Amino acid sequence: MLIAGFPAGSFATNCYVVAPGPGAECLIIDPGQDAEPGVSELIAEHRLRPVAVLATHGHIDHIWSVAPVCGARGIPAYIHPADRALLSDPARGFPLGIGQQLFGGLTFTEPDDVIELADGMTLQLAGVELVVDHAPGHTPGSVTFRTPAEQVLFSGDLLFAGSIGRTDLPGGDYPVILDSLARVCLTLPDDTHVLPGHGPRTTIGAERAGNPFLTGIAPGTVPSPQPGRPGPGRPGL
Repeated sequence: MLIAGFPAGSFATNCYVVAPGPGAECLIIDPGQDAEPGVSELIAEHRLRPVAVLATHGHIDHIWSVAPVCGARGIPAYIHPADRALLSDPARGFPLGIGQQLFGGLTFTEPDDVIELADGMTLQLAGVELVVDHAPGHTPGSVTFRTPAEQVLFSGDLLFAGSIGRTDLPGGDYPVILDSLARVCLTLPDDTHVLPGHGPRTTIGAERAGNPFLTGIAPGTVPSPQPGRPGPGRPGL
């Protein structure tokens, strides 16, 4: 499998291109701010043909270029319905007033073709099989994408190397993100490769052993916040 990526825009959001190999169809995951040139470069370099854009969640740093990338290539966007409204109104992802200050004068629209994701859905696209796991807590519509055969997890802003997604923005919920981490991430094998929304790649085993936010969380359980547990990290939005 071919997986190539780059940090896009001022938020340094990891945008990924996924394909069975060079010269094949491909998927584009999380094209953030000013991601279009980087996407086009990877597509040309590996002779790829995009068939869809996938969004791990609806925050602006992950969906900024979804509509332009989809529109230029006539391809659909996939997003969970709980975050779909953020495609056309990303200010909803910020406290009242702040979003308008940040994005006043900018116009965002949905792509012409939007397909809604559901928990447990298996996507068969571009010769790649991806399992969708609903993983709220960072946003209500956060999802992860995993490739069972290759043991790769695209974790979005759920899990980072040494940290987890922030929960202080509208729709964020710390107990809920702990549940998502226990249910979605910690049930995976240690050698699963984690490709996060920000920062370097890691593995489930490395995070299970050394991520302070996962201390005391058992796989598949419903954890409760514990005294002394650090608050969520804040890479990106």
